[in-house]
Amino acid sequence: MLAFLDVETTGLIPGYHEIVNVGIVLSDVDGNEKARILLYVQPSHPERASQEAVAINGFEKNLWKSFNAMKPKQAADSLIRFYKMHTAGKNVLMVAYNSQFDAAFMDHLFREAGKSISDIHYYFVLDVPSMAWILGLRDLKANDIAKGFEIPGTSNVPIEHHGLGCADLNIRLYRELLKLSKKKR
Repeated sequence: MLAFLDVETTGLIPGYHEIVNVGIVLSDVDGNEKARILLYVQPSHPERASQEAVAINGFEKNLWKSFNAMKPKQAADSLIRFYKMHTAGKNVLMVAYNSQFDAAFMDHLFREAGKSISDIHYYFVLDVPSMAWILGLRDLKANDIAKGFEIPGTSNVPIEHHGLGCADLNIRLYRELLKLSKKKR
């Protein structure tokens, strides 16, 4: 199975900055959706949030409380339950746009919770830009690729720009890239 994943964070440095939300769309290898989830996470150190990150994702401590944001351990446990419920023990590959970034933050979230990211993901990680590149696309900005395929991109409105919106864009791009790969055969 594939887990199209995106995290929004308080900044760019895993281990210093933290996840504020994570969105996942689970699918089979053909891109047929099986389940989705969006979890808001209350960071342990909200004071570390960078202005740039907040401008992108709208993080605000009190607003996150109104979203019932979970503590990091609760979030990791919820993700493990979600995977167990929807994957039937199958190997799951993480697919992300900024795969190294997302994987590093997810690894830190799980380590902070005393868990291992391997509880939910196989160790291979796929990234959408590499898929696009190998099919001949050279402008690798997600919204630009989406525009080229005439599919919706992600929102630029901070509170609307969340992990699930980006994960959803990733699966839509994946489906279009699959179609393109079949045409090139």
